Amino acid sequence: MENRMPREEGIDHSISLLKEGYQFILNRSEQFDSNVFETRILGRKAICMIGEEAAQIFYDPSKFKRNGAAPNRVKETLFGENSVQTLDDEEHRNRKAMLMSVMTPEKLESMIELTKMQWEKSLDQWSKMNSILFYEEVKELLCEVAFKWIGYPLNEQHVPKMTKELSAMFETAAVVGPNHWMGRALRNNVEKTIHQLIIDMREDKLKISKDTVLHQFAFHKDANGHLLDEKTVTVEIINMLRPIVAISIYINFSLLALLQFPEQKEKLKTFPDYSKMFVQEVRRFYPFFPFVAAKVKQDFTWNGYQFAEGTLTLLDLYGTNHDPVKWEDPYVFNPERFAHWKGTPFSFIPQGGGDYYLGHRCAGEQITIDVMKVSLDFLVNRMEYNVPEQDLNFSLDDIPSIPQSKIILDQVKRSRSHS
Repeated sequence: MENRMPREEGIDHSISLLKEGYQFILNRSEQFDSNVFETRILGRKAICMIGEEAAQIFYDPSKFKRNGAAPNRVKETLFGENSVQTLDDEEHRNRKAMLMSVMTPEKLESMIELTKMQWEKSLDQWSKMNSILFYEEVKELLCEVAFKWIGYPLNEQHVPKMTKELSAMFETAAVVGPNHWMGRALRNNVEKTIHQLIIDMREDKLKISKDTVLHQFAFHKDANGHLLDEKTVTVEIINMLRPIVAISIYINFSLLALLQFPEQKEKLKTFPDYSKMFVQEVRRFYPFFPFVAAKVKQDFTWNGYQFAEGTLTLLDLYGTNHDPVKWEDPYVFNPERFAHWKGTPFSFIPQGGGDYYLGHRCAGEQITIDVMKVSLDFLVNRMEYNVPEQDLNFSLDDIPSIPQSKIILDQVKRSRSHS
């Protein structure tokens, strides 16, 4: 039996989506008392979904496709043209295999060690400064880590510029006006830089070790044995660099959680396994990426609702991570919920859902967890700092959401037990 899907009246709700940010889908889901509803985005019909059951359908490749789903503003800032996030079927599997090929135990361990070293270096610098803007400093820290990890360490004087260019990709994707156009221009700058690196490597003008991420991507061959075109390689290398810098958002929220819930610090100092639970709860509780987009591949019916081929569909990541059906007291910060967590790849989806290799779950999710754990260890055990009076509020209307003050710290120094 076919049901009539709840529908939001009006000609277009794109501006509301940008204004309401992380709560756009959640607000309407509660209003309609439904995990699926119809609205209008970018002048066309769109379906919005929320929850584990919806995520399972959304990540079914027989029902949804990514090609043509992401709006231009997202491709021109966040993803880039012809990136893995916009591919389907065999083409997607081949490209995803390239990304997953560098997620080896050795490469992950290298990321942990590089992150530790960079924190040590940054801590020395911060201890000589009157105060720091934590969010901005951590972005630069991670930008240096990211380039070292792919095998092309940056000259120190180039770090601020490259940090600004990479972070603009995720900071301007959802804004309108001059800042968005600036984000596009800054992405173009990075693409030119990385594109030239690829050309120089292929023409043997630049010698990069064969076991680096940069070399593996530059000389990766597709299913037909052909080198990927330079533009595609450029986009996918940026798809490694940009998300590493974006972990700064989660690290900022990790510090905010320590400030908002001070009882957590003692648990982190006392129980060795607690950091993994804490990191997972930060990723569940605080906002990161609001939703993901796809298009209906072919007509199908789900829960009595008709999904027509070609319809834009948005899955709410933030809302699914706060779904009261799956999460007890979803708006309470409680790391211990992960002590015996028996969830699925569709109920906890801060960086996408489903399978790493076959699906669209973020290839770098383990890197995110590892980098957050290293950073948390420094915040809890290896450094001391003062938090002056400031505005620590963050808004769910802003994408990405970041505490207003970006967290100002002063009197930063190495912890006495680690000096």
